[in-house]
Amino acid sequence: MPEPVPADTEVSGPLAGVVTGALRKAIRSQTGVARTYVRKLRESHPDESPTRIRERLDSRFLTMVTASGAAVGATAAVPGVGTVLAFGAIGAESLVFLEATAFYTLAVAEVHGVDVRVGEHEELLVMTIMLGASGTAILSNAVSTSGGASVGGSLASRSLRIPGLKEVNRRMVSRFARKFAVKRATLAMGKLAPAGIGAAVGGWGNRRLGRTVVNAAATTFGTPPDSWPAS
Repeated sequence: MPEPVPADTEVSGPLAGVVTGALRKAIRSQTGVARTYVRKLRESHPDESPTRIRERLDSRFLTMVTASGAAVGATAAVPGVGTVLAFGAIGAESLVFLEATAFYTLAVAEVHGVDVRVGEHEELLVMTIMLGASGTAILSNAVSTSGGASVGGSLASRSLRIPGLKEVNRRMVSRFARKFAVKRATLAMGKLAPAGIGAAVGGWGNRRLGRTVVNAAATTFGTPPDSWPAS
């Protein structure tokens, strides 16, 4: 059953505005980059199937977020100023994670042939993927309510036909702002641990969050097509 969205979990005001702004900025900066990257991957590996290219995207994303988490954790080991530097680096690294997820989501959409450029579907899918199971539950509920459950295709492709998209996105932003802030704050405490502990926790924690993103993408986009379109 789709997960309900309790009214008391909604977040609005400045926090939601900051999150929405960061999200839109990340999407704007990564849309063209993701499309170009997939094209170059296909050109470099012309015999590889969409499934294999998708596996490359999964691996690249997990490697990137793991490395960024470990790097921030290692900053805390600098004598005297490590913790101060790490606090600033954690904020920047959260934006890196957001941009990496936007890139990954848009690249996966390209592999699956899902055109997300219409309306605010880019925002919807990036938030869905970042939220993991709760995001796919919200999207699945929205698709079912709009009658999309009876239409074939992946959850991502069916989401393109959702009416009232702004309302769905509003609920997503509310959940996204609250959950993302809590996850990153919890992980930040581990990254501030001294010596190599912070690096280990940062790398492990980011990889765990990254795996949640990859699993959500698998649920949302489904199995990659067997072959590339003839065009």
